[in-house]
Amino acid sequence: MFRIIRKIRVFGPEEKGTRDILIACEKIAGVEEPGKYKLQGLEIEIIDGSGLTAIPGFIDPHVHLLGGGGEGGPSTRTPEIRIEDCANCGVTSVIGCLGTDSVTRHVSSLLAKARALEIEGLSTWIFVGAYGLPIPTITGSVRSDIALIDKVIGAGEIAISDHRSSQPTFEEFLRLVAECRVGGMLGGKAGVAHLHLGAGRRALEYLFRMLEESELPATQVIPTHVNRNQFLFGQALDWMKRGGFVDLTCGPDSEDEDDVRAVEALRQIKSRNLPLTQVTASSDANGSMPVFDGHGQLVGLTVGSQKDFINSFRETINQNILSLEEAVRVFSTNAASFYKLKGKGKILPGYDADLVLLGENLKIEYVISRGKLLVEKGALKVKSTFFCSA
Repeated sequence: MFRIIRKIRVFGPEEKGTRDILIACEKIAGVEEPGKYKLQGLEIEIIDGSGLTAIPGFIDPHVHLLGGGGEGGPSTRTPEIRIEDCANCGVTSVIGCLGTDSVTRHVSSLLAKARALEIEGLSTWIFVGAYGLPIPTITGSVRSDIALIDKVIGAGEIAISDHRSSQPTFEEFLRLVAECRVGGMLGGKAGVAHLHLGAGRRALEYLFRMLEESELPATQVIPTHVNRNQFLFGQALDWMKRGGFVDLTCGPDSEDEDDVRAVEALRQIKSRNLPLTQVTASSDANGSMPVFDGHGQLVGLTVGSQKDFINSFRETINQNILSLEEAVRVFSTNAASFYKLKGKGKILPGYDADLVLLGENLKIEYVISRGKLLVEKGALKVKSTFFCSA
C-alpha cells in the first residue's frame, strides 16, 4: 500500500516548507518537492494536505497501560488504556509502566498489554518494575529483562522522595541505575531508570549524589513529575544545568497554588535559556492522581488523560511559549532520542510513517501510525478489540 500526502507543510521537527510525503507500507519512503512523485500501476491513496501541517506522531513516555491507582482501595483502581484514547490525541508511540500497585498488576501483564496495543496500531515499549525496590521483573533481574526482552527499555517508574516509595537507600538506588546501564549496553537500548518524584523533602538528592559519588552519567536517569511543586521544579532546573533530562507531567490542572503546570514549566525553562532538548512531556494517562493531606491521608483522586497531553501541546504554541518546531521536539523528538526509539520522532525517509496532520487551530485531522490510518478527517478509524460504543 502506498500513500502520498500532497502539498503539506512539514515540520519534521525542522520546518521543511511545503512537500509531498511518500509512504510505502509502514515507512516514509520520501519527502520531496510537490509533484515529484508520479507512480503508476500501483495501489496509491492520495491525501490532500493543502492547508494542513504534518508533524511526527506524538510519543508519550509515561502511560499506565494497565491503569494505575488503588491508593484508596480496590474501587480506585483505574482502567486500562485503549487505542482510541491514544489515536484521538495524536499519540502513536507509548512507553508503559506500573505504579504504586505491583500486587494486583504485574510486569508480564504490562508486556502483554503493550503487545496488544501494537497489534492494534501503536508502537509500544515498557519499563520493568514499579514504585518499590526490589522491583518486579520477568526474567529475574533488571539487567536481563532489558538485555533480552525486546520491549523493555529501562526500569520504572521507581518512586523516590515519596511516602508511597519503599524508602530505598542511596546504595539500592545506585545499584538499580547501574543494572539499567549495563542491561542497556548489552541489549543496545537506552537502559534508563525512570524515576517517580514525590513531594518529599529529599527531592532530587539521590540524583545529585549519583553524579558526585559514582561514575554513572546524568543521562542514565530521568525524573518525572518534577513540576509537581515549586521546590522540586527548582531542583529540576539545577539538574538540567548538570546535563540531566527531565519529564514534565501534563495535567490535569490542580487547585494547589504550589503546582507548576507543564506549560508554565516550559516557559520558565525557555526563559532561563536551558536546553529544550533535555525536556520530555508525558501524560501519566490512566494513572491515578491522588491528593493527600498533611497526614498522608487520601482526600481526593483524579485520573491522568492523554487529552491533557495534546492540550498542553496546543497551549504552549497558542501562548507563544514555544514555536511549533520546539513543541514537536518536546512532545515527540526528544523522547525518541533519549529512549533510543529507532525510526521515531522525525519525518525523514526510512523512518516509521508516524504522522499527525494538523488543521486550523492545531486540530487533529489525520493520524497515521506505522502507515496505518488511525484518524481520517477528524474521525476515528480504529477500534480496540473489545470496543463498546455504549
